[in-house]
Amino acid sequence: MRLVFAGTPAVAVPSLRALATGPHEIVAVVTRNDAPLGRKRVLTPSPVAQAAGDLGIPIIKADRLDADVTERITALAPDLGVIVAYGGLVREPLLSAPAHGWINLHFSLLPRWRGAAPVQRALIAGDTVTGASVFQLVAALDAGAVFDEERYDVPPGATTADVLDALAEIGSPVLARVVDGISDGTAVATPQLGEPTLAPKLTLDDGALDFTQDAETLLHRISGVTPEPGAHTTLDGARFKVLRAAPTEAPPLPPGRVAASGREVIVGTGTRPLRLDSVQPAGKGAMAAGDWFRGLRSDEPVLGA
Repeated sequence: MRLVFAGTPAVAVPSLRALATGPHEIVAVVTRNDAPLGRKRVLTPSPVAQAAGDLGIPIIKADRLDADVTERITALAPDLGVIVAYGGLVREPLLSAPAHGWINLHFSLLPRWRGAAPVQRALIAGDTVTGASVFQLVAALDAGAVFDEERYDVPPGATTADVLDALAEIGSPVLARVVDGISDGTAVATPQLGEPTLAPKLTLDDGALDFTQDAETLLHRISGVTPEPGAHTTLDGARFKVLRAAPTEAPPLPPGRVAASGREVIVGTGTRPLRLDSVQPAGKGAMAAGDWFRGLRSDEPVLGA
């Protein structure tokens, strides 16, 4: 089959490489425009663009799948469109341009967590099982019938970055199998069953920590918003990021109060305290919580104040 692949971030690269080594021809890769990165804001191709260049596949760069992109893709006469975290919507007439339409590798077990941030929302909610689903793209958000899926047990303490990396790897062979099945006519899609939950894109406010909440809720939020938008609170009125935290058996503290307990730096919550492992104070880089705490002038810092 002739494939068009649409994707942008690093989590889409394993799928592109899996399809590129298969029996099908990728006639074009669609990815978002180069973006400014680093302190010098150097325009940098997306990870998918870089991988496509290495593979020698023609690249279409666009931030929106508009009429021009639709015309360019349609002219290639693709049999199937494949999308993995492109960062934009496929609408008609592009949705129907390939002979077999479009399929999407989505990082959840549908219909749970339809939307732009399925892994983030799953971790914030405390889900211990998630997965990767390949479904037929339709006009409604992530609502198409599912061809195949792979379940994944979330390790304790795993962040969004950790889980996305894992799902990118386990999802790519599932995607390749579905493409093969569509090609030979054996693929069967099953309508989604159950009540959908939605996973809208995170905002900065989603990373705000409220230490009056229970320890488990806080750990789930830290996992879900790491690395972006990041878990944050305030210290003496300035932004303070919590990069890594973990459960501890240390004695309780008032919510937000930070103290040393043996070799641990702990913070009080609405229930039991948490151990702070890695933090980033305002205007500084990431550091071990112990190094930060030893450099404090105050003996009783309170996060959220």
